[in-house]
Amino acid sequence: MSMPDPASKPGTSTPAAPHAATSLLERLFRLREHHTDVRTEILAGITTFLTMAYIIFVNPSILGDAGMPKDAVFVATCVAAAIGTLIMGFYANYPIAMAPGMGLNAYFAYTVVKGMGFPWEAALGAVCISGCLFLLVTLFRVREMIVNGIPHSIRVAITAGIGLFLAIVALKNAGIVTASPATLVTIGDLHQPAAVLAIVGFFVIVALDHLRVKGAILIGILLTTLLSFAFAGNTFHGVFSAPPPLSPTLFKLDISAALSIGIINVVLVFFLVELFDATGTLMGVANRAGLLKAGKMDRLNKALMADSTAIMAGSFLGTSSTTAYIESASGVQAGGRTGLTAVTVAVLFLAALFIAPLAGTVPAYATAPALLYVSCLMLRELLEIDWNDVTEVVPAVMTALGMPFTYSVANGVAFGFISYAALKLLTGRARSVPLMVWIIAAVFIFKFYYLPGH
Repeated sequence: MSMPDPASKPGTSTPAAPHAATSLLERLFRLREHHTDVRTEILAGITTFLTMAYIIFVNPSILGDAGMPKDAVFVATCVAAAIGTLIMGFYANYPIAMAPGMGLNAYFAYTVVKGMGFPWEAALGAVCISGCLFLLVTLFRVREMIVNGIPHSIRVAITAGIGLFLAIVALKNAGIVTASPATLVTIGDLHQPAAVLAIVGFFVIVALDHLRVKGAILIGILLTTLLSFAFAGNTFHGVFSAPPPLSPTLFKLDISAALSIGIINVVLVFFLVELFDATGTLMGVANRAGLLKAGKMDRLNKALMADSTAIMAGSFLGTSSTTAYIESASGVQAGGRTGLTAVTVAVLFLAALFIAPLAGTVPAYATAPALLYVSCLMLRELLEIDWNDVTEVVPAVMTALGMPFTYSVANGVAFGFISYAALKLLTGRARSVPLMVWIIAAVFIFKFYYLPGH
């Protein structure tokens, strides 16, 4: 009896490979349970990446102002985003991407390093400690107690205040606003190419986003950069290359300096903003994806574990706090429902490592329109304040205005907590104030009294 010829069944093993891959993805991400498929998830991941890819240009620009080597920060940004997003995808199975957060990077560079005079290595140490605290409150499930203990008005005002802080940074970087001895700030020279191009880029971003064009912010940055070659004397350094070395920032954090008494409030601000930002973003995106059950996320603690781990990983690599991105909602809108969307985003961030020359070509005035537009979006949070209660309104406004006017996110947060506690006490409503508010207000009063220079 002759043996069957293996070649007589050429198709026997070929279809098994894609089927096996699909089966593996099904086991990992439970695609059918979430009413989705591989193609939809990958397209959703591409959509999310396009809407948040601006961070690979903006983050090195901002942290570079703090004296950090931009090329190394570029690599750290891509790798930290990939690590955090992979953990979110595989461990928490949510279609939520992560990257160094806007606002916290500005606080890191312009307040902690340039304003308070701490070296960037110490600032990275503060980021790491805040990530450790975040991890601890997640592991011991005390996050709810902390979040619920902070007044809603203060929470939304922190976001809005960071938006105002970003706005003044953006206007300054574009040359639209400059310092003035007579009036503190004044309008810059709008005849300069940088200012004109920044204004054009801003309107392009707003228009494209209104028209629901995917990657509107990224398109605006790239268009402004392209115009800078013709009108602002920018020079082209190429597009692709091997990734730059990470060694200038890798493991350069200084934990001992971050443990000094003068930087306690910095750690506190990093921790609070990370906590509120992560929780709010995760809940918001999950709600839009229909992943909430009775108003709660089943795997919220896993998602927060991914967030806190990414913060610590980012500090070791050399970047400011990593957080969940609200831009993930664009991928959800495109059909993303599982961690496969996040894994796709992570792969694209790793692929972006090879466009370092392009990132180095992007000038600060090209990223300024993105900062300004993001700041405008962040101000929408003020709508959630109860404007009929002055004991809620005044602390919220003090929080928001304190950030740009003192050029410090920490001072804005301090003004908010102290004024909230004081007004509730003076109006006979002290019992309605959560214990957490009294504790944080006391910490900031101690800081202002004993450490006025910080």
